[in-house]
Amino acid sequence: MQNRIAFITGASRGIGRACALALSVAGARVVLSARQPDKLEQVAAEIRSAGRDAFVVPMDLASTDSIRAAFAKTAKEFGRIDILINNAAITKDGLALRMKQADWDAVIATNLTGAFVATQQVLLGMMRERWGRVVNITSVVAEAGNAGQANYVASKAGLIGLTKSLAQEMASRNVTVNAVAPGFIDTDMTQGLGPELKARILAAIPLERLGTPDDVAAAVRFLASEEAGYITGHVLNVNGGMYM
Repeated sequence: MQNRIAFITGASRGIGRACALALSVAGARVVLSARQPDKLEQVAAEIRSAGRDAFVVPMDLASTDSIRAAFAKTAKEFGRIDILINNAAITKDGLALRMKQADWDAVIATNLTGAFVATQQVLLGMMRERWGRVVNITSVVAEAGNAGQANYVASKAGLIGLTKSLAQEMASRNVTVNAVAPGFIDTDMTQGLGPELKARILAAIPLERLGTPDDVAAAVRFLASEEAGYITGHVLNVNGGMYM
């Protein structure tokens, strides 16, 4: 992975931050993207303090113009993008019966459409280079479903379908497209869970613990590596066994 250019969305915290650090340690030059540049700069400073390259590009996945501008800026800086990690996502939970269409639209726009538009920006360059890695961060709920998250689950299930279709389209150019499906990971998104709900979740996980961002990042790092060159269209579960 030495000197590969890796673009990570949602890199300011949690899984995205862990992916950025893991890919940097593996030798990639990382491009950090999210909506909050101040938090991105903190992650970049952490990477630079270890003597490695980090480039910050603010981007809002809900805006096609913002996505195109961010990738154009990255292309101007580096000339190419070898690895894309589609990690950024939002939630707007609620029962389907009462879900506002605006909440449905916002989640689909960011989590699915945003990832698709971001991927479009890198495919031509990867085809030209005849090498590329796209890793989409989906979720265990995309496979198992989850009450109160119809919009989020649909967006993450859509990512799995997108992964498999793109894998077939891009394979002849040596570009792999895979997905990682985390279970319940100890991030900001899960730290607000009440003790009773957390106990129920842990009871459903054979490994009896929440995952860590580093658990997910290790899977992402592998799928983005040279060693994973014969794997494409795959969904790698990182869920402690809660869904098999």
